[in-house]
Amino acid sequence: MSGAITPPAAIAFIGLGKMGVPMAARLVGAGFALRGWDLAPPARLAAAAAGIPLAAAAAEACREAAAVITMLPDGKAVRAALEDPAVAASLTPETLVIDMSSSDPLATRDLHAALAARGIALVDAPVSGGVARAIDGTLAIMAGGEAAAIDRAEALFAAMGKHVFRCGPPGAGHAMKALNNYVSAAGLVAAIEAVAVGARFGLDPATMVDVLNASTGRNNSTEVKLKQHILSGGFGSGFSIGLMAKDLATAGALADGIGVDAPLAAEMARRWRAAADELGAGADHTAIAKVILPAG
Repeated sequence: MSGAITPPAAIAFIGLGKMGVPMAARLVGAGFALRGWDLAPPARLAAAAAGIPLAAAAAEACREAAAVITMLPDGKAVRAALEDPAVAASLTPETLVIDMSSSDPLATRDLHAALAARGIALVDAPVSGGVARAIDGTLAIMAGGEAAAIDRAEALFAAMGKHVFRCGPPGAGHAMKALNNYVSAAGLVAAIEAVAVGARFGLDPATMVDVLNASTGRNNSTEVKLKQHILSGGFGSGFSIGLMAKDLATAGALADGIGVDAPLAAEMARRWRAAADELGAGADHTAIAKVILPAG
């Protein structure tokens, strides 16, 4: 395994969506020789407009790259991208693969083993903080994998995030991300339900939020979602309800897969899936309020 990856090392960035573009831009700004790729032509156009250097194909982006970063919708898409014959041929034992997507941690263990059989290191390093923190480089990064592999990625993570947590062995980062989003989603539902009950009783929703934020009910949703995206009617946090439902399904499947009884996680997975089906997967995740709060 080679040493630390620092500028101006060549970096492949696969997946140029809402999060991928600002994360890639941070790496470009830090001096890395980045080449980006996305299967979707509109995403490539948006990335190019944002100043992200593009390769002609995924394999070209990965060729001779010190690190290949994936930021894709799920682990299946990550595995498909990495197992494309042309991409696979470009990966060597000198290549560090970093999956920053929100992927299934049990499947990540399998992918780690498959790559390790070829002498290739994998770090799972999903992020939290949304588009705003991707833009300003203050994401929270949850890393799983061998310590030496995470060491190699430190400069990359420093360009994109403010807090880097070493969560444990392969798959630990993805497990932590799914469980974080479970706690976040459950807190959001609880906060919306509290506002629904209070409003029906006659409480002012804005006052309720102020009280919650000065009291023990305070959480991320009461601080940065209720007034800003729900009571305002904007529903524009930048994270889709379909992705949240996917992460909750991952958290529930993880609990089942390791034999932990987590009935609230199962209920949250069910409710968010139903809301995504009703509102459409592309709706903002804060729009779940539309199926909880009384009309008017």
